[in-house]
Amino acid sequence: MDKEKQILHHIRHNPFISQQDLADLIGISRSAVAGYVAQLTRKGEIKGRAYVLRDEGLITCIGGANLDRKARGKQQIRLHSSNPVTITESCGGVARNIAENLGRLGCHTSLVTCIGEDKEGEWIVQETKKHGVDLSPIWRLPTQRTGTYTALLDIDGEMVVSLANMDIYDALTPEMFAERWPHIAAAHAVFLDTNVPADCLAYIIERCQQEQISLFIDPVSSAKAQKLPARLDGVEAILPNREEAELLAGMEIHSLEDCERACAIIRERGVKHVIVTMGEQGIYCQSEEMSEHVLPYPTEVVDVTGAGDAFVAGLLYGVVNGEPFPKALRLGLAASALALQTEQSVAAALKPEQLEEIVEQYEKER
Repeated sequence: MDKEKQILHHIRHNPFISQQDLADLIGISRSAVAGYVAQLTRKGEIKGRAYVLRDEGLITCIGGANLDRKARGKQQIRLHSSNPVTITESCGGVARNIAENLGRLGCHTSLVTCIGEDKEGEWIVQETKKHGVDLSPIWRLPTQRTGTYTALLDIDGEMVVSLANMDIYDALTPEMFAERWPHIAAAHAVFLDTNVPADCLAYIIERCQQEQISLFIDPVSSAKAQKLPARLDGVEAILPNREEAELLAGMEIHSLEDCERACAIIRERGVKHVIVTMGEQGIYCQSEEMSEHVLPYPTEVVDVTGAGDAFVAGLLYGVVNGEPFPKALRLGLAASALALQTEQSVAAALKPEQLEEIVEQYEKER
């Protein structure tokens, strides 16, 4: 059997096989496989949608892309009363923020989301593109309004209450994600937030498990975390805050020991790593191989809103660059420290060398 026939044989059995796996099976170099694939594509033997080549550096972010409004109190917020505030607007959404953070870190990143055909949606597209994020997989829904998120912050930057108008995501279906799957399957890692409907979450989780794609999930909020399926088999990591972890585990968390028990309960659902973000107390990570509580890096706190998204981006940056998980966690904490120093949803100063410097500096001091 000649090399082209061997390649076609293996692709028929596994349409998502990587070039390196093909090279190992056939006994030739990866570059030679790439040449044969190109020839077969030109001949029409391989149709683009039937054969997906994994891009080792690509991170695909799936979920929310919204217009963020922040109203910051000029004095201590008083409920049931009029409060003087300063209002700012920026691009937001968990998946979008993480995609921008990754773009700023030089990662090959794409965003799968939906927007309305309105000025807010167009602004989000143009601003996100500036940071190298691929937005070709997005859906533009003409009958929907782009999502909005409004946060009321106290004078010290702590969030008092947030308001979310996310009805647009209810229009997403598993069939729509099936159409985008060749793009999603090409990723080295996939990030998923729970802004998308429950049936879409279940579909994405199941397919990532079947195709052995590293999947990272942010529950976003206690209410949205309830949309996750009972089984999370194949999920590489889930990143709840304390309140979301309590819901996922079905228990209250008052201490580090409680957090350890809650993580063990969540891992029983099939997820590999559980990483609980605990604000000033740092993070706690648990897997079969490790259990670690890491304190945050000291920094000036201007606004806490984007810190969680920055942490996830720093973690993913470390993972796709081959860092051990404990080092990736610390890169996430470094990104979070930078985000806390700005009122913007994404820190403009975010760069790979800064993350490395922060980790090196503070790990020496500990």
